[in-house]
Amino acid sequence: MTHPLLRLGTRGSPLALIQANLVRDALLAAHPSLREPGAVEIVPIRTTGDAVQDRVLSEIGGKGLFTKEIEEGLGKGMLDIAVHSLKDMPTRLPDGLVLAAYLAREDARDVLVLEGGKSGDIKDLAHGATVATVALRRRAILLSRRPDLAIVPIRGNVDTRLRKLADGVASGLVLARAGLNRLGRGDVGTPIPVGDMLPAVGQGAVCIECRADDDRVLALLAAINHAETMICVTTETAMLDVLDGSCRTPIAGHAVLENGDLWLRALVARPDGSEILTTERRGSSTDGIAMGRDAGEELRRRAGTGFYVV
Repeated sequence: MTHPLLRLGTRGSPLALIQANLVRDALLAAHPSLREPGAVEIVPIRTTGDAVQDRVLSEIGGKGLFTKEIEEGLGKGMLDIAVHSLKDMPTRLPDGLVLAAYLAREDARDVLVLEGGKSGDIKDLAHGATVATVALRRRAILLSRRPDLAIVPIRGNVDTRLRKLADGVASGLVLARAGLNRLGRGDVGTPIPVGDMLPAVGQGAVCIECRADDDRVLALLAAINHAETMICVTTETAMLDVLDGSCRTPIAGHAVLENGDLWLRALVARPDGSEILTTERRGSSTDGIAMGRDAGEELRRRAGTGFYVV
């Protein structure tokens, strides 16, 4: 085929490329017209967030640095769709772009990886142990449980972080189970129960972005959208939107469907973990956005001015 029917933009990390291939495979399974060789082209794009590895995201502009260049490609018509990890997405999208579909969510839990590949729980860490994570959410929750821990930032893809742990930068490392599973590394580390470390909003979910007026692409993506995941993550992002959450804000949220009912747990914390506020909502699967907004309003009211950074 001379020209691809669908150009799929993604970050170029090993995990991002695996996720892009999952989306491509789902599209090919749903649409025979895309199965001709070359019909779907994967276009790796190096984002600012990938290029700058020596500073934490809050110092260089936030989560949008993992999506900016890809979204510019969408807006200019150089790409037809973009594949992202939902937890990397800014709360609000650029004008003219929409999240049109989601793959089935992977395990949303975090994982504690100990030095030497040992298994263990947060409570088992030695007094004053060093734990590596760049996420303020993880930092705040860890310090709320273990104020004695020393938390150090760590950037890079999964393999880079595991290598740094092996090199002795810390006694432990916190990663997302979803990424490890997708990389075929599901045997690494000990999962942390959701009740002990509430996940980031959208953790484990792959989202697919396109132009809001591209009816052809919207129709293609509708066939691969996982409805249950969409209900859960839009509930979480509605909560995050009310809190105006960014990577400078320790916020967590996780929604699940249980026998047709929707259960949302949400959290906002001081960055040092000295205070954590939580709430939850239960209701109909059709009320997710309203539930999320209501939970966000409660947390914002209880937190008050100056509780967290926006």
